[in-house]
Amino acid sequence: MEGRGFQNVILLADSYKISHHLQYPPGTTSVYSYFESRGGTFPYTVFFGLQYILKRWLSGPVITKEMIQEAKELFAAHFGTNKVFNEEGWNYILERHGGKLPLRVCAVPEGSVIPTRNVLFTVESTDPMVPWVTNFFETIFVQVWYPMTVATNSRIQKQIIHRYLKETHDNLDSLPFALHDFGYRGVSSVESAAIGGAAHLVNFKGTDTVAALPLLHRYYDAPMAGFSIPAMEHSTVTSWGKEGETEAFRNMLEAFPSGPVACVSDSYDIWKCCEKIWGEELHDFVVERSKTGGVLVIRPDSGDPPTVVLKCLEILGKAFGTETNSKGFKVLPPYIRVIQGDGISYKTVGSILENLKNHGWSAANVSFGSGGSLLQKVNRDTQKCAYKCSYAIINGEGVEVFKAPVTDVGKTSKKGRLSLHCVDGEYKTIENGKGDPKQDLLVPVFENGALLKTYTLEEVRARAELSPSDIDVFKFLEGEKQQSKE
Repeated sequence: MEGRGFQNVILLADSYKISHHLQYPPGTTSVYSYFESRGGTFPYTVFFGLQYILKRWLSGPVITKEMIQEAKELFAAHFGTNKVFNEEGWNYILERHGGKLPLRVCAVPEGSVIPTRNVLFTVESTDPMVPWVTNFFETIFVQVWYPMTVATNSRIQKQIIHRYLKETHDNLDSLPFALHDFGYRGVSSVESAAIGGAAHLVNFKGTDTVAALPLLHRYYDAPMAGFSIPAMEHSTVTSWGKEGETEAFRNMLEAFPSGPVACVSDSYDIWKCCEKIWGEELHDFVVERSKTGGVLVIRPDSGDPPTVVLKCLEILGKAFGTETNSKGFKVLPPYIRVIQGDGISYKTVGSILENLKNHGWSAANVSFGSGGSLLQKVNRDTQKCAYKCSYAIINGEGVEVFKAPVTDVGKTSKKGRLSLHCVDGEYKTIENGKGDPKQDLLVPVFENGALLKTYTLEEVRARAELSPSDIDVFKFLEGEKQQSKE
């Protein structure tokens, strides 16, 4: 079988979607559905990633004769019959619409921070001959759950770090680089890395997930969205042998005589490394290098994070000295910092920073790297994301569509055409078509194969920036602790 394979948009659907065109009531001419977070782990969502899906998969002519033939053959074999696939409907879209999808999508602007249980985007068919297209593409539309959830997870951690910086430091200069993406190798695919890594860069500017950079350049007009520094891994330390650890670090400093470098320092004995190697043997080299803008970032990578980070700072403080900032907290010289890249998640960042605060250390001394917990330890149920039909036109009459399972009231869906309003800072989804178009925050972004509105990463970042009106992240975390105890 020849064809476009994964590039064939007719294959962007769960198997059962192929039969749904035969299942709607006779006389159905329009189907309208919506996407929301029905709750979940975090109290809000950072809406991000729909633009990538629309640009990557659905914009312009996306249906060809070859795709239809490929899909026809595939589904005939898949179902064991040629009576399931809607060849007539796809041919109609090709001939009547030139291969463009007859869909209209309205969505909240990307980067919006929206409390859960609110509509985030709607999709409706625009041609009465093919109303089934709305929910045929549910599968690909729902995949916005991933960038949205990563962006939310990342922002929650930004709120935590922000709070501790405000309490223990003179400024917030280090915040944009306080959480670095270490997740490339820990995700399921290169595309997952690109999408998840891009979502993290809505909130921060530090990343080692290179795949995110071309995605944001191409789909969000960001020439360079994230930055990194030269850094050692264990192999570039341990290949020198245990007795050669000092020389491995000396070589690193000589190879990069200016600018920041990160050195993983727990290959053998992190305490000896901080005290003897960095604090004595290479002390003068580190100080001298600082005169040309050199910054040494020491990375512990094992042990209990709150304990290890604090002890590293205590040892380094004795070796290099500290200053006390205006808030009364200790700060290492600006040419030496610590990055904790092991065991970092929204659940652990606060405990590390709280321990530092309790021992008189500013949060500005440390940054964080997160991998699996940032990009991989999430799923569609993290924010309970769902795409549901809420309205249809059948025999010329508008019909409100909903589900209300007696076994799980949390899955009750919304009814009718929807709008999202924000009055006095409170978001509310208006159901039953009763919303005011002038107040509706859902913006038309796609219609009949054409993008109507796009956002740059700069615009997305500005919208997602922290705000004084944010939900108190510490109350949320405390509530989560209580639930886990119960």
